Amino acid sequence: MRSKASEKDDTGKRGDEVIAMHPAESGMQLGRALLHALHNAGISVLYQDRDMKTVWARNMRAPWAAETADGKDLLAPAQAERISAAKRRAVETGNADRLEVGIPGNDGVRWFQIWVDADHSDTGEVQGVVTTMVETTEQKRREQTLKTLLREVSHRSKNLLAIIQSIATQTGRYSETLGDFLTRFRGRIQSLASSQDLVTSSNWRGAALQELVSGQVGRYSADPRRSLRFDGENPYLNPNAALHVGLAMHELAVNSVSYGALSRPDGQVKVSARMAAGSGAPPGLLLVWTERIGAGRRNEKRFGSVALERVVPTSLNGSASLEIDEGRLEYRLTIPRGNFEME
Repeated sequence: MRSKASEKDDTGKRGDEVIAMHPAESGMQLGRALLHALHNAGISVLYQDRDMKTVWARNMRAPWAAETADGKDLLAPAQAERISAAKRRAVETGNADRLEVGIPGNDGVRWFQIWVDADHSDTGEVQGVVTTMVETTEQKRREQTLKTLLREVSHRSKNLLAIIQSIATQTGRYSETLGDFLTRFRGRIQSLASSQDLVTSSNWRGAALQELVSGQVGRYSADPRRSLRFDGENPYLNPNAALHVGLAMHELAVNSVSYGALSRPDGQVKVSARMAAGSGAPPGLLLVWTERIGAGRRNEKRFGSVALERVVPTSLNGSASLEIDEGRLEYRLTIPRGNFEME
């Protein structure tokens, strides 16, 4: 049985007595621990005397080395002078400084944060300079990526607001009552929201055509797999094209629910997409919607027709036609190549 004096707890105490480590051993262990910490954190440390002669250096990774620690062989002259001037000020004033420098490399610019600290003796005299260097390239790239994304979000948001404003104006122009306006406007905003969800889920890349068409028709059909037949190419539309093609599909689906194939239990709409060469232009995408319609289809121009024949094709720099003849509706939309990419 151990005596109380020999019992130790996890803090290294024996009873009320603290076990003191040998100073030399303690210093060696601390030094090794700090070296591991510097290595794991990617921190380089340089100690120089008042005359800027290197006394010691630890974990001097590329592109830094003891003999080039001032950056004279790495940096532009102006940047190298900034570091040297900061060290001279530290010796003269005892004040610390912090710098950020960029060093061109094969993979682009590498960024570093540099801390310059004066080393004071017990009497307060500056006896050397400690320079600490930490690479912040990945952090810098993340910040730049975030700024780019925020600019992109701002740009997309402005475009979306412009589309909404146009829809509100045109819907009001072709609405006879406030109730009629609200019903149509809500439907079109929901259509934009559905298309925007696809764009957002793809990290703003866009939306696949077939998924976009199925989503818009599916909002007005109990069984889209039966009521929609999609044939041909399935390109990836960019965000602008996805929103406007989605709006066109919405207008066609709403009309179909009222007068066309989607108004009948056994009705079916057909959407085909194929590459077609234009006159003197690169091949574009020809999107065709066809269906059988009833006799009650209105022939006067309303926003749906305006959107299909003017708003959507103009926004895509393309062309469109809407034909209604002998119980058949056909909508043809030509989408130039810059609006999509093939998988």
